[in-house]
Amino acid sequence: MSKPMTAAVLRRKYIDFFKRHGHAEIKSAPLVPENDPTCLFTTAGMHPLVPFLLGEKHPAGQRLTNVQKCLRTGDIDEVGDPFHLTFFEMLGNWSLGDYFKAEAIAMSYEFLTAELGFRPEQIKITCFAGDENAPRDTEAADYWRQHGIPEKNIYFLGKEDNWWGPAGQTGPCGPDTEMFVPLDRPDCGPDCGPACGCGKWVEIWNDVFMQYNKTADGKYVPLAKPNVDTGMGVERVTAFMQGVRSAYETELFQGIFAKIMELSGNPEANYTSRSARIVAEHLRASTFLIGDGVKPSNVDQGYVLRRLIRRAIREARKLGLTEMFTSKIAEVVIAEYGDVYPELRQNEDFIHNELRREEEQFGKTLENGTREFNKLVDKFPPHLENKVISGRKAFNLYETYGFPLELTQEMAAERGFTVDANGFQEAYVKHQELSRAGAEQKFKGGLADQSERTAALHTATHLLHQALRTVLNEDVAQAGSNITAERLRFDFTYGDKMTPEQIAQVEELVNAQISRDLLVTHEEMTLDEAKKRGAIGLFESKYGELVKLYTIGDFSMEICGGPHVPRTGAMGRFRILKEESSSRGVRRIKAILE
Repeated sequence: MSKPMTAAVLRRKYIDFFKRHGHAEIKSAPLVPENDPTCLFTTAGMHPLVPFLLGEKHPAGQRLTNVQKCLRTGDIDEVGDPFHLTFFEMLGNWSLGDYFKAEAIAMSYEFLTAELGFRPEQIKITCFAGDENAPRDTEAADYWRQHGIPEKNIYFLGKEDNWWGPAGQTGPCGPDTEMFVPLDRPDCGPDCGPACGCGKWVEIWNDVFMQYNKTADGKYVPLAKPNVDTGMGVERVTAFMQGVRSAYETELFQGIFAKIMELSGNPEANYTSRSARIVAEHLRASTFLIGDGVKPSNVDQGYVLRRLIRRAIREARKLGLTEMFTSKIAEVVIAEYGDVYPELRQNEDFIHNELRREEEQFGKTLENGTREFNKLVDKFPPHLENKVISGRKAFNLYETYGFPLELTQEMAAERGFTVDANGFQEAYVKHQELSRAGAEQKFKGGLADQSERTAALHTATHLLHQALRTVLNEDVAQAGSNITAERLRFDFTYGDKMTPEQIAQVEELVNAQISRDLLVTHEEMTLDEAKKRGAIGLFESKYGELVKLYTIGDFSMEICGGPHVPRTGAMGRFRILKEESSSRGVRRIKAILE
């Protein structure tokens, strides 16, 4: 009995097959697109090749093949079930104005039957059904029939299933043909096939025929030189060839799960465990991201990386993993993939250092959150029965300290409390709605949105304002601000350029208040009362009869509308990027929270 096909064998079979058919093997592009600021990550094999699909000449020729590292973030919250992944590998072959449907389908059929061992009657095919913009793809269907695919195994589906592109509003696009193979289970009925949705038929490959250019006026014009783009997922096909339900059961994850079980001492921390799957998947993805130069941060790719690492750490605690462990998981990933992706070994020290640094930092955040939780429950009278933590309070722990609802519930149960889970979900949904609404509007009050990161940076402007008054003089006053989730911009009245020493003093003073984990509170009062208390404020004419006075410990007192973080401890490290002139008598500081 032959051994099940491994991912390494699949990769090699695919690449060697297409090299025999005149394709040049090209390296995987990095996970961060090199020349596409509109996308955070490389999401498919064709992504790095878009310029060449649009007509530029590729230095390796017109026929290409590779295995491409990919990352998709739309389903992060779904990772933990047996199927979803963020990081995956995509096998692909391309024709840049060379061969088209006949040759592409012939090679696809040959690989499926001669290399993977499928019989023609096992393969089901979908083709484009046609619409008002492009005709039914009978050409592709005819080629499949010529190779022996039975008529009953060919299906015609609409644009939502069998069409690709364009990537934007205009550009190359066209129909695709998709190949499906069956799981070992009975048909759901006489018409069981790719369109029925019963789960028996698994998409294993697709060929995209880019033969049209969509114009600005919505027309689909045939391309003079059409292209072919294909994609075959390594994890999915490996799992299928091994007769298992998911990639988590293949050798791609076996070593990672073994290490998780070893470090946790928990024999149940295997592929059947939701928490173990999250740890394994997220740290595999994180290792690759850091290997491509991404650092954990609060913006862009770094933000996604931070989210992956911290989610893995939280889930690891449920398995009994409380000591430093992320770097040890990375060692397994590097050992598994280092031959295929040598950049992992080249950047091994960098990977380990960044994981350790992030794990240490998040450990401190968890400590702050635990302290805040204890303060919260200590406020309840001891004699009170049915002690319930409100959904809003639970969500504040999640938003500020990264506490998932499950962690708050576990800690609450230990103290004889329950948590209003429905209230938590309501607060979560409201937060999402506010964030989306904010992102779709122009800046209001200097804020781009109402997100956690924007709130932290907004709070930082209060600390910065007071620090400037302390280091420079009491006459310094805010002259404007502009805050996004990535950075703050703060304008203030001051006639001279700040010295490097003054900038360093301000930075140090702000970070000192953050490290003190100061409580942020607010009161409603009249404007006159706020002034009598010594509050500072911007553009007083805009305030109504009542104002909100925000106090940050014993350091800052300022009239403001919000939003703010509840405490300073989890804000991150404040760093000034630039100090410059804004206008006559007004200076400008640009800063971030790391």
